[in-house]
Amino acid sequence: MEESFLILAQAPGGSNPLVNLGFIALLVGIMYFVMIRPQQKQMKAHRELLTGLKKGDEVVTQGGVIGKIHLVSDTTVTLEVASGVRIRVLKRSVYGVMNDEQAQALAKPEEKKEEK
Repeated sequence: MEESFLILAQAPGGSNPLVNLGFIALLVGIMYFVMIRPQQKQMKAHRELLTGLKKGDEVVTQGGVIGKIHLVSDTTVTLEVASGVRIRVLKRSVYGVMNDEQAQALAKPEEKKEEK
């Protein structure tokens, strides 16, 4: 009785190695389209943003600092964060350029109305 159980528990023959190789290739393809390709697109868009920076742009850094570009160099950007207050940040830390609507919304925050 034990011998028949051992015979049934064994896998019938070996599997085709090409099936395993195809499965691995499929997983690599899925990882490329789900993880790697979107990240490459995002990096390309960020590089284009950094090359297009110019004096007078309103930008926000990765740390949340908002300011107007006063000077752009190869690796750094000088931001004017308040009247006469300038800071230097790494160019790669610039997260995005703010459009006029966003800049005005930050300049004039909405007043909260008190409900009675």
